[in-house]
Amino acid sequence: MTYQNLLDKRVLVTQADAFMGPILCEVFADHGAIVIASTESLLDPDSPSSIIASAGRIDVLVANLAIPAPSTPVTEVSGKEWQDTFAALVDPLPRLFQAVLPAMIKRRKGKILVMGSASALRGMKRSSTYSAARGAQLAYVQAVGVEVAADNVQVNAIAQNFVDNPMYFPAEVQENPRFQERLKREVPLGRLVGAREDAEFAAYLCSEPASCFVGQVFPVCGGWVPR
Repeated sequence: MTYQNLLDKRVLVTQADAFMGPILCEVFADHGAIVIASTESLLDPDSPSSIIASAGRIDVLVANLAIPAPSTPVTEVSGKEWQDTFAALVDPLPRLFQAVLPAMIKRRKGKILVMGSASALRGMKRSSTYSAARGAQLAYVQAVGVEVAADNVQVNAIAQNFVDNPMYFPAEVQENPRFQERLKREVPLGRLVGAREDAEFAAYLCSEPASCFVGQVFPVCGGWVPR
């Protein structure tokens, strides 16, 4: 299925060279969107507003944010790990949103999708920092989503895990027999969600038929989180 209403829509994808960025750009382009693939760092506080300003009109913002997940026992988490993780995953969101939302609200049209993580929805050992940052993303989406819904702007998030991507599940991990056993044990689907499956769902959420969703978090994780 092609979402004709994405034809010529201007879609900005952040961190387009990492995490889900490449497949998101590919799928949105397949649906006829004009994809603005930003690979700029978002760590500088001024970077998000600069990216938005240089992109011109933005119909859809896909906030694709990721870092290698820290795996530190909670008693050993340093202040720097906590600060760096939130600086990469959380701090860019309000900067991006505050830069892009005024124009969307004025036009009374726009969509924002955050590519988040299901690690915020289920406890995982040695992931307190990462899970907390991903949880903050989802809480922010829910709050902003209900705030701007009356302006006909839809803000939602995908909370994913066990989705095929080179950052968290590179080939060497997928080929490891222990990982294959873990998949069968923990994921009802019994396999990784395909990268394109995930990206196609993202495209749907950014299309007109999905305009009824407000501040919602959609787990895409093969049943690892059942809600």
